[in-house]
Amino acid sequence: MSVNSGCIGKTYPATSYAVGREKVREYALAVGEVNPLYLDPEAARAAGYDDVVAPPMFAVVYSSQAVMPALFDPEVGIDFARMVHGGQEFRWGPLVVAGDEVSTAVTVKDVAERAGKGFFVFESVSRNQRDETVCVGTWTNIVRGG
Repeated sequence: MSVNSGCIGKTYPATSYAVGREKVREYALAVGEVNPLYLDPEAARAAGYDDVVAPPMFAVVYSSQAVMPALFDPEVGIDFARMVHGGQEFRWGPLVVAGDEVSTAVTVKDVAERAGKGFFVFESVSRNQRDETVCVGTWTNIVRGG
């Protein structure tokens, strides 16, 4: 296996995601969340938020579309048929609520070969319309040797 470490530092254009109330509620219900902040606008407003609050892992919804171009970039060279999910880590800032506009940019943080496997690490930085960093994600993908 040969990896292209020359793409480390490459950044992709930011994508924008309009956070909708129904999408937040659908996501919350799909993952078994029962916190009223995620489901009930009145409960969220009573707690001081403008609308329903997105569960923390909703970050995958608003940031994954920004990660896709990096995964499929020929310069990065991931053999998608041999790729396995290596892990995700997130650091959260201010909570995301319905009505937010979240912009996410992705950078190639590391590309390395170890034990015949390719390791590809991407970082996503998501900011809301107030330019607050709402989430920084580290996405690790491993490509098995052929």
